[in-house]
Amino acid sequence: MNHFQPRTDDMFFILQQALQAPTQLQTLPQYSGHGAEVDADLMQQVLEESGKFVAEVVAPLNRDGDEIGAHLRGGAVTMPPGFRDAYQAFWQAGWPSLACATEDGGQGLPAVLEAMLYEMLSAANHGWTMAPGLLHGAYECIKHHASDELKATYLEKVATGEWLATMCLTEPHAGSDLGLCRTKAVPQADGRYALSGTKIFISGGEHDLTDNIVHLVLARLPDSPPGPKGLSLFLVPKFYEDSTRSAVFCERIEEKMGLHGSPTCVMRFDEAPGWIVGEPGKGLNAMFVMMNAARLHVGLQGIGLLEAAWQKADTYAKERRQMRAPGGNAKAGEADLIEAHPAMRRILDTQRAWIDAGRVVAYRTAVELDIIKHHPDAQRRETAGRWCALVTPVLKAAWTDQAFHGASACLQVFGGHGYVREWGIEQVVRDARVAMIYEGTNEIQAIDLLLRKTLPDGGAALRQLLADLGTELGNDEQAMRAKTELTRFIAFLQARLLPRATAKNAPADLPHWLADDFLRAVAMLLMAWAWARIGAAGGAVAPRWQTAQTSFWRWVWPEFDMRLSMMQDTLDRG
Repeated sequence: MNHFQPRTDDMFFILQQALQAPTQLQTLPQYSGHGAEVDADLMQQVLEESGKFVAEVVAPLNRDGDEIGAHLRGGAVTMPPGFRDAYQAFWQAGWPSLACATEDGGQGLPAVLEAMLYEMLSAANHGWTMAPGLLHGAYECIKHHASDELKATYLEKVATGEWLATMCLTEPHAGSDLGLCRTKAVPQADGRYALSGTKIFISGGEHDLTDNIVHLVLARLPDSPPGPKGLSLFLVPKFYEDSTRSAVFCERIEEKMGLHGSPTCVMRFDEAPGWIVGEPGKGLNAMFVMMNAARLHVGLQGIGLLEAAWQKADTYAKERRQMRAPGGNAKAGEADLIEAHPAMRRILDTQRAWIDAGRVVAYRTAVELDIIKHHPDAQRRETAGRWCALVTPVLKAAWTDQAFHGASACLQVFGGHGYVREWGIEQVVRDARVAMIYEGTNEIQAIDLLLRKTLPDGGAALRQLLADLGTELGNDEQAMRAKTELTRFIAFLQARLLPRATAKNAPADLPHWLADDFLRAVAMLLMAWAWARIGAAGGAVAPRWQTAQTSFWRWVWPEFDMRLSMMQDTLDRG
């Protein structure tokens, strides 16, 4: 059906009006003065140009990527038609390096522009986007943990996207529990390490998009202790500087539910020489730089895929004529369109409520990442770090969950036509499902939020974040309602959840039973705050924004009370 078309006007409205992001970023020395002026006009120009590239170059390849897919022959993976040419144009135009430092070959632009680019890319062609999706995380990992010698060879190549990178964590017996990894790294006389083992679920482990692939691999030194503390990180390229190929082989690519345009590889390391990245036994510390960056991008995938599903369903609903809708509110000649039916409007408007609020949360997170890096005030950097630590797992879990379930709801708009391949909506449903699993399952994100980031400090960081959200809001009706709900949840935390979950006589597994409901409740609060910000920016005056805001309070927000009720019941029974 229709290719994805970026709605850059809506995206920029949230960036500029709802978040005042350009103004915030200009307070950072990195983006103001000395010829490095990054203002609203520049950001809008970059957004619009990236949207054109996505629409004209990447989006048209989506269907072939799904139907033809990637193929493994003789150990080499051939990507779908047009994928290599599109990727070569992508990196040569400088798109992968938007947020990388200029001294590393990048453009030194704000992280939020990169975030918005990848949201559009995921919506346009999720399979293709998997290839460059780990670049920024790999760049940060090499930049902050690799030796000067490794940086000299690999940093700029990864920063610019000339070479792609992988993240080799999972093994056949070790999924979420990385401490079970068995891949070995044996020291060699030349200072390198010989890596042996098998890694699975490696996105882009082998392909023909670039001339080299940089594998970042978790492995265990001979004398390392068991568990996660015994893991170190290593860099193994597909080709070395002398053009010899490493002993890294793609044994097979998985046959998957979706993402057919992205080869998910089983990779075998046969004493492949590589270099250690960071300190021995500190591999997870270095790898988490990649994983945290990836989790933000997976949250953006959720938003982008939901937007793609909504666009298809909205277009179809405006064209498909069936029985006359009930009531007399439809315009003349439009009463028999699918979109005139309340059931269809509810589906479409609910997804818009999630998409628009998700953009506020995600773009704010990307802005906070730049504040962590560049703000001169330590206290402000600490506040930004608190936001990213607490909000990233919510963004990843809640919006990838909605991408799948919301895309499924959008398929319903098509009726039987949605279940056949012609219209493309079923591909979005299939592609979206994996985002709930990789980069830490959504259940792990919930456990991370409650058990690792809320309970240890008695909820102090989360309570402060929620209180800060309230102080940002004004006194209009939507803002006051959001502030009331923020205050109510803080009271629930202090008076009920924290005392019971941390009591000496509480069952050890009680927080685990609470975690999923807890994360969903926090997601609802972030959406309430986001819609208050959109309303204050004037969005609620426009019919489209107003409809989505109303839909949030009518069709989405009631989940908050349901989650509170479920947590209350768990606490009472626990």
